[in-house]
Amino acid sequence: MSDPQNASASGARVLFISPNRIGDSVIASGVVREINRQWPGARITVAAGGPPAPFFRSAPGVERIIVVNKGKWASHWVRLWAEVVKQPWDVVIDTRGSMLGWLVRAGTRRIYNRGWETGVPKVEVVSRLMRAPRALEPELYIDDRARAEAAAVIDPQLAGGAGPGPILALAPIAHQKGKSWPRDRWAALVERLKAEPRFDGWRFMLVGGPGDQPPAAPALAAAGPRGIDFVGKGDILASAAAISRATLFVGNDSGLMHTAAAAGTPTLGLFGPTEWWLYGPRGMKTRTVASNETRGQFAPIEDLTVDAVFAATLALHDAYAKGAA
Repeated sequence: MSDPQNASASGARVLFISPNRIGDSVIASGVVREINRQWPGARITVAAGGPPAPFFRSAPGVERIIVVNKGKWASHWVRLWAEVVKQPWDVVIDTRGSMLGWLVRAGTRRIYNRGWETGVPKVEVVSRLMRAPRALEPELYIDDRARAEAAAVIDPQLAGGAGPGPILALAPIAHQKGKSWPRDRWAALVERLKAEPRFDGWRFMLVGGPGDQPPAAPALAAAGPRGIDFVGKGDILASAAAISRATLFVGNDSGLMHTAAAAGTPTLGLFGPTEWWLYGPRGMKTRTVASNETRGQFAPIEDLTVDAVFAATLALHDAYAKGAA
């Protein structure tokens, strides 16, 4: 097969096997931009998990998305192999480090190696995979459809009671054990913020996916008429569009936290027993608050107090939202 670097005249065929989870997909989202830089005119097929798949529908160069939902006994890999094996690929990029990247015809292979995870942020590991000259910062491609879907949910709530004003987006959801700050503390945080003069006139928007209503309910109730409910109201790209309308974002270590940072919304991530120095939100307007602020040490997320998160939220406001009201 010819060198894919010389295939750009007709458009290199690229298979990009994206991470399965939303957060990891955001972290690796700079790969799309780098494919287009290294192989101008590339025709990209993305294999992605169902929840993060909408991220790629308007990404440059993407002509096909194959949704890969996990099956028993790794049957999803067999289904994906059947989808892609007949096509000779100029480039295969596999961010999951699977065997599939070796089982299809390809001129160039870039296969993720977990041995590269040596204490540097995941964005930098993905950049090494792509042999990029600099870190591949996350990038979202929020299309008009996503913005319209977000507006269809948010605007009636603003008109119906919340009224106009700056929005603080809150994501009290994390699906991995130990990452979720207790739901009653989210409610207590909202009560504190409502009484804080800096947040006079602000609205509190709860964001989450299908099934996330229970952990969001206490904070939404505490917000009262100043609340906006965007929990389970759209896919991840619609959620990204909603978050992009917010002035600030506060959330657990989750896919939505990474989405907020990539959308450019000033972001505060809450961390417990996970490595905030490796997996914190990526971007110029991002901060973290952890139950143990000593690098290399951990504490349960329940050790993170309302006072600590309230103070960190005020600091985020003062850094990026003074005068927003």
